[in-house]
Amino acid sequence: MKRLFKKGERVRNVRDGKVMEVLKYIKDKSSYVVECAWFDLEKKEVRTLKLKQDKLLKAS
Repeated sequence: MKRLFKKGERVRNVRDGKVMEVLKYIKDKSSYVVECAWFDLEKKEVRTLKLKQDKLLKAS
């Protein structure tokens, strides 16, 4: 597989629709895992999340 996103690019989570920013790629056994950051409005802090790149789309 190849990398679909670049570092710093905005992506949208397919599952819940949150817009996130790509922090870094992590090589998994068969595919890439992307570490993303998003801002939690309720807690007023930045959260990080690791997702497979198949679960992300480019944000417009």
